Amino acid sequence: MARTRLTPEREGELYDSVLDLLRDVGYDALTMDAIAARTRSSKATLYRQWGSKPELVAKALRHNKPGSLADIDTGSLRGDFHAALSRTDDCQMEKDAALMRGLSHAVHEYPELLQALRELLIEPEMTGLDQLLQRAVDRGELRPDNPALKYIPHMLVGALAARQLIEDRPLDQAFLIDYLDSVILPALGV
Repeated sequence: MARTRLTPEREGELYDSVLDLLRDVGYDALTMDAIAARTRSSKATLYRQWGSKPELVAKALRHNKPGSLADIDTGSLRGDFHAALSRTDDCQMEKDAALMRGLSHAVHEYPELLQALRELLIEPEMTGLDQLLQRAVDRGELRPDNPALKYIPHMLVGALAARQLIEDRPLDQAFLIDYLDSVILPALGV
């Protein structure tokens, strides 16, 4: 799909507006009409550029990510994880967590949203995490047969979901760093 008429700045503004609107109204009430009005775009342009609401939402979320985990290479697994956590401040982390909580319900109602999120957000993140972990194996920090390796994504997602659910407290860097150092790295033998 051609994107010749959108500058990177305009595309970034549009994605920010989509995420703000998504936070305001939720996925169910998010419409292409509302996005067009909020972004001063035509609905036809939105469909031409992104094809569908799920794809637009997934690309907006992807754009909002501060880079790939695969790009982080500090020379140690602990350093890589800490560097990944330092990319987002507590305020943005809580906004993102609230957004993901809302979307976690919507993916059960809208399989096309789940598919778009898997293709555009989850799979690239999993690939980046796999590369980050593989570098740690290659450096000799991790045993390649460590049974916890395959559960790292589950542990990370669990930490994100559990903080609000169990403690009724917002997600923040201090919690995630402590969780990383107390749970994930020990499970990996680091």
